[in-house]
Amino acid sequence: MSNEKAPVFSDGFAVPITGLLAFLFAIMAGMTVTPALSGSLTDIAIPVSFGLASLFCFRLRQQAIASQTEN
Repeated sequence: MSNEKAPVFSDGFAVPITGLLAFLFAIMAGMTVTPALSGSLTDIAIPVSFGLASLFCFRLRQQAIASQTEN
């Protein structure tokens, strides 16, 4: 154990949170794709929107990492 007051995550809070959100949305997209494929065509919008949200969170994570490496 160290007595130094260092942050647990050196990346700040944005990188771990957006990474977890991207993972969560990817899991939810995978879980909803089978019922959507067996249902009507309008049901496919749910897994597609979860997939897009996952990609958006992943992109935010990449931008947060890039902005921290510039400083």
